[in-house]
Amino acid sequence: MEPLIGRTEEKKILENALSNTGAELIAVYGRRRVGKTFLIKSVFEKQLVFEISGVHNADMKEQLENFSVALQKATGSTLKLAVPENWSSAFQSLEQFLEPVVKKKKVVLFFDEFPWLDTHKSGFLKYFGHFWNTYASTHPNLKVVICGSAASWMIQKVLNNKGGLHNRVTTRLSIRPFTLTETEAYLKSRSVILDRYQMLQLYMVMGGIPQYLKEIRKGESATQTIDRVCFANHGPLRDEFDKLYGSLFDNASHHISVIKVLSTVSKGLTRNEIIDKTRLSSGGTTTNVLSELEESGFILSYIPYERTSKETVFRLSDEYSLFYLKYIGKSRASGTGTWERLSEQASWKSWSGYAFEAVCFKHIPQIKAALGIASIYTEESVWRFIPVKGQPGAQIDLLLDRRDYCINICEMKFSTNQFTITKKYSAELVLKKQVFIDKIKPKKTVFITMITTYGVAPNAYSKGIVQSELTMDSLFE
Repeated sequence: MEPLIGRTEEKKILENALSNTGAELIAVYGRRRVGKTFLIKSVFEKQLVFEISGVHNADMKEQLENFSVALQKATGSTLKLAVPENWSSAFQSLEQFLEPVVKKKKVVLFFDEFPWLDTHKSGFLKYFGHFWNTYASTHPNLKVVICGSAASWMIQKVLNNKGGLHNRVTTRLSIRPFTLTETEAYLKSRSVILDRYQMLQLYMVMGGIPQYLKEIRKGESATQTIDRVCFANHGPLRDEFDKLYGSLFDNASHHISVIKVLSTVSKGLTRNEIIDKTRLSSGGTTTNVLSELEESGFILSYIPYERTSKETVFRLSDEYSLFYLKYIGKSRASGTGTWERLSEQASWKSWSGYAFEAVCFKHIPQIKAALGIASIYTEESVWRFIPVKGQPGAQIDLLLDRRDYCINICEMKFSTNQFTITKKYSAELVLKKQVFIDKIKPKKTVFITMITTYGVAPNAYSKGIVQSELTMDSLFE
């Protein structure tokens, strides 16, 4: 196998579960292609004795046939095993296989794409719960890993299970996309040498999804890679969007409609605003869709500063979805040079600004570290003031409220060179800060922090306004 890059904390959690003296039921979840399977196999390579992966849209009979093949492989038998009639029989066969093995050493069972195994009226989850409660949990050497891309299903059906699996999970692990640091290390491990601006461009298109990053070839520029991967006739990300949502959610149309409206508003939307724009039900449907999208890592939610949860703002955080809806899904052009032409259009500025903000929101720990406040308790939020007639409004996209009686108003700007604060923008910053102070009256010092690609060009308008500035290098640390 290839070496495991990054995932330091995740690896430590899994290794601790393996070293524990008791039986373990380990639930791992995260979006499609984020590297869950590779992580599990890398950590448990020597202990893995049985693995099965659910088949998307297969029925119970096909899943049981799949189980039979997996068990045959585990036993090393050259003879084809009989297909179990039901999951009760399947788990009995699994117990018979494990009995002589589990007494001698620590072993791992791996159920990949766990939600897909639980087909309609198959009883899979019920019999899995019975298998865990009556057999697996009684064997200290046995570690059972269940993994799924449908994060919301894993949480609702397993972690919040009210039946046989209630409170049975001993270790839960949510796998998120690579950070920029991990992305840089991953690309270097594959001999892809790019400067950080090129890597940032690729991250703004693909996010930190290992399977997407795997498509990057050494010797290609970011523009060449985006052309080939996103706009070529057989580019792997050209038609990934529908596959992505269709594989995770039963009624993906609702989820896609929310993603589409969020992609048009960089500042985010409240639940009521989303309902108004999508015409979704104001009841549980919207609540469930938003919860599932957030659990799966596609959106982020923030309670605005000094507001209640009823006013929570939702933002699209998945870079690929934003890029697809902005360019791939709308573009009639394809082939070499497509992205170079598209990136010269006026829409590039709005997309790059939104995408850069999404990247910054995912790297708040790195931002805090660069500001020297990593050890200070900080709450991040957003803030906006919708004016009445005759009053100025204000929008703060990232606000860091610190326990040391300071507040950072963060402005995030993507630029191909040093960012220049003009007279007009300087006035906007001063007004934004003043509106915030007038309306909130915080008993704290308020700083303006600029987060840009190459820094802020020093001039008369930046002096005295910007108290701290970070470049994209801070996001990589």
